[in-house]
Amino acid sequence: MGFAQTVGGTRYTFPDLRILLARATPLRSGDVLAGLAAETAAERVAAQRALADLPLRHFLNEAVVPYEADEVTRLILDGHDTTAFAPIAHLTVGGFRDWLLAAEPAALAALRPGLTPEMAAGVSKIMRLQDLIAVAAQCRVTTAFRNTLGLPGRLSIRLQPNDPVDDPRGVAAAILDGLLLGAGDAVIGVNPATDNLETTLRVLELLDAVRDRYAIPTQSCVLAHVTTSLLAIERGAPVDLVFQSIGGTEAVNRSFGVSLSLLAEAHLAALSLRRGSVGSNCMYFETGQGSALSAEAHHGVDQQTVEARAYAVARAFDPLLVNTVVGFIGPEYLFDGKQITRAGLEDHFCGKLLGLPMGVDVCYTNHAEADQDDMDALLTLLGVAGVTYIMGVPGADDVMLAYQSTSFHDGLYVRAALGKRPAPEFEAWMARMGIEAASGAGVLPGGMAPALVGLG
Repeated sequence: MGFAQTVGGTRYTFPDLRILLARATPLRSGDVLAGLAAETAAERVAAQRALADLPLRHFLNEAVVPYEADEVTRLILDGHDTTAFAPIAHLTVGGFRDWLLAAEPAALAALRPGLTPEMAAGVSKIMRLQDLIAVAAQCRVTTAFRNTLGLPGRLSIRLQPNDPVDDPRGVAAAILDGLLLGAGDAVIGVNPATDNLETTLRVLELLDAVRDRYAIPTQSCVLAHVTTSLLAIERGAPVDLVFQSIGGTEAVNRSFGVSLSLLAEAHLAALSLRRGSVGSNCMYFETGQGSALSAEAHHGVDQQTVEARAYAVARAFDPLLVNTVVGFIGPEYLFDGKQITRAGLEDHFCGKLLGLPMGVDVCYTNHAEADQDDMDALLTLLGVAGVTYIMGVPGADDVMLAYQSTSFHDGLYVRAALGKRPAPEFEAWMARMGIEAASGAGVLPGGMAPALVGLG
């Protein structure tokens, strides 16, 4: 059918929804690299105006990735709830933006099954940062395993004790550092340097021994491939959460070595262990703008829309945690601090709007045009927006993955600045152990430091 809009006396045409969404996207280097970005600011404004006038119903009639060729598209369209969609079915994308800015949390929650990721991505493209923050702050998403995440006024932290050679002593030292500084309520999660079963089993046993010895009300995870986690479950390992990186098309998921059926198998396997004490959300997913382009699996769809489609995959499996690793791939996809900031707030908005417990790894690679000041700004904005959790990395420098993220001290800063607190069960444990939530001061009784070294 095509779309057209005149700006400054020039008429711009967009042949289909895929191209319209791409041209309307705020500038980012990945879309330029893919040849999808608007060529001028005027063309971008024209696309945004045409998008604002588009009826929301159109997203149900034109798929950006063909239905017959992609199981993610089939998941999105087959699972759409027309009853939940009814309150906004008469709106345009621009009208939907206005509706969102006036909506209460209950209305936003009721809407989730009626939204497609493309609708969420589309409306985000015509929103300012303050719009993305204001609406996300009204989206309440609560999940639970051994503690409860996402409650109002709470901000959780993933304790990320990575080690470049998976040395248990290095992992244990970072765990101690993080716990003393109030991190770890989201998850104690290790990215293994080598994704093999024996390493996974060894680190899982260490994490569970620490958690069990000090009765820490949290969950652990080794971020191995889902097939490795399935093997670990078969071996009787203490698997709390099953992790997997996912994307927004069948092809990008294939590049990760997964499919919807494999994720469903892993979800059932994790549920069968019944290791949660206050809830049963047992999946952990990571995503990131640019992964589909780097895998040549984007089908000509802009990177932010593909990213939003990954959230449809995630919400099909009731995850405890979803994390967009917003600046990890590099400047080829998000060139500088400005683009990283916009992408982080878009991802958080779209994920929360679709009903996901969104965290953001506020990060950048050393060759990007960004620095820690940019990360401080994005961290603060996400805190205002109600982000479920952030990363806690020793010194903000991940020595295994070789990128810059947020530190345990950064978590203390944003909690103190915005009056946020840890998950309630974890906060109560910190009080019992003598850890001061605001400053991280305190000495753990029972010789925790030497015991952790001993476990290593």
